[in-house]
Amino acid sequence: MKHIIGLSLLIISFCTTMQAQRNSFLVKPYLQDAEPTSIIIKWETEFDGESTVEWGLTAKLGNKTTGNSNKVNFGESRLHEVQLTGLKRFTTYYYRVKTGKLKSDILQFKTPPFSGEAASFNLIAMSDMQIDRSQPDKFSEVVNEGILNYLEQQFGGKVPDNLALVMIPGDLVAQGSDYKQWQTDFFRPSEKLFSQVPVYPVPGNHEQNSQFFFKYFSLPENGDPAYAEHWWYKDYGNVRIIGLDSNKGYRDMREQYEWLKQVLKDTEEEEDIDFVFAQLHHPYKSELWIPGEEETTGKVVKMLETFSDKTGKPSIHFFGHTHGYSRGQSRDHNHLWVNVASAGGAIDNWGEFEGRDYDEFTVTQDEYGFVMVNVDPNPADPKISLKRISRGNVQNPKDNTVTDSITVYKINQKPDAPVGIAPKEESLPITAITLKASPFSGGRVSSKHTASHWQVSTTTNFEKPVTDSWKQNENWYYEENRQKGDDLTDEDLSRLHPSTTYYWRVRYRDQYLGWSDWSDVLTFKTN
Repeated sequence: MKHIIGLSLLIISFCTTMQAQRNSFLVKPYLQDAEPTSIIIKWETEFDGESTVEWGLTAKLGNKTTGNSNKVNFGESRLHEVQLTGLKRFTTYYYRVKTGKLKSDILQFKTPPFSGEAASFNLIAMSDMQIDRSQPDKFSEVVNEGILNYLEQQFGGKVPDNLALVMIPGDLVAQGSDYKQWQTDFFRPSEKLFSQVPVYPVPGNHEQNSQFFFKYFSLPENGDPAYAEHWWYKDYGNVRIIGLDSNKGYRDMREQYEWLKQVLKDTEEEEDIDFVFAQLHHPYKSELWIPGEEETTGKVVKMLETFSDKTGKPSIHFFGHTHGYSRGQSRDHNHLWVNVASAGGAIDNWGEFEGRDYDEFTVTQDEYGFVMVNVDPNPADPKISLKRISRGNVQNPKDNTVTDSITVYKINQKPDAPVGIAPKEESLPITAITLKASPFSGGRVSSKHTASHWQVSTTTNFEKPVTDSWKQNENWYYEENRQKGDDLTDEDLSRLHPSTTYYWRVRYRDQYLGWSDWSDVLTFKTN
């Protein structure tokens, strides 16, 4: 009799387990491809069933939209997709998804504004959250203790009211061909975030060009039809976000660069677009990990620099691959370089790999974290403000510490041109020559001196300068500020020739990337 009772309990337990599987999500609801009047909602269930979203302007819902489902893998699981249409711009909606008896919690999202509307918003960029087995919960920490706690502490209220979207330039999982990793390592740790704001990733090398990446994400279909979702763009307010594929097999494709060239050309004429953000996985230059650099990314950087020069619209390229944070800027262009890793992948620690101190980068940190960007589309003076929110590393943990920041205006107010002080029409011994210029002044009310560019030449046209020195007020490399104590108003010279006439000039830059005009040209002669 005891054996019969035990067998019955075992059967009941098995049936209960199977029923629980049928009544559980493999991937909880997440948001995709939001427009002012539409949005895509996706989720995955263990078994097939209806694909229904109940939604409305209040928690009472009241509307119902159905969609379709498709297999993700060879099993019985189904990925559901429903597109809501006829929505109102910049409006909060409530929703829940339903498949059979399975229902999600009631969640919220907010539709974007139309381009040209003066509505300020925030977005987040982070990358390389592929699981590190020695720190397996790090991505969950970055999302839940990092992003969600930071939003709560800084703004209060609901997440969709304070965050518009999330950009991810690659390496979402460690092995893109491993079906389970998408559920356990990416979607499960981030479910509280991506159920409320849309996520826009591009593939990294760890995605392995897997079918799962392209099945799980419904990205804008405005790229090359032959390479759907490998490259695309998305507009949110006055920002155009461009997604690119820098992986082997795609980074050399002429089609991708021709498409980018056309998108940038079209953006020139878009009066409502003030800023362009591009995201791709591989860095052009990497201070922490030289072997991770990719030359073709430099081609994208040059295209963005040329675009910004021509239009006056600032641009940024966000990237990852190197597991640490870096922020820099092009010398002659209104363009930022931002590495937004690591959101979970093992840190590339200082000294662990071959590195290099590049002129472009102001700060590099071997830490976990994410980047918050505020976009202020004020028609009179549009600007973007970027902050690095750090979680530190194993040796030095941090709790949402702001470790770097920069603000860039669409319209720069030039600082005053510096005045050359010395040397000035004099003969000097070749062994001791220091250029000296006036203190910084001008620009915006809050402008500070953050860079100087010195040129010395044997001709007055400076076509081939013998000295071409660009120094910034900060250069954080290997946990040391190599520019500490430099006020940027003087420059020591070396490697000059005797009995030679030289010409020199200097210009100053403020923290908003605005350059002054060049100083008047001065001259000196070496003995």
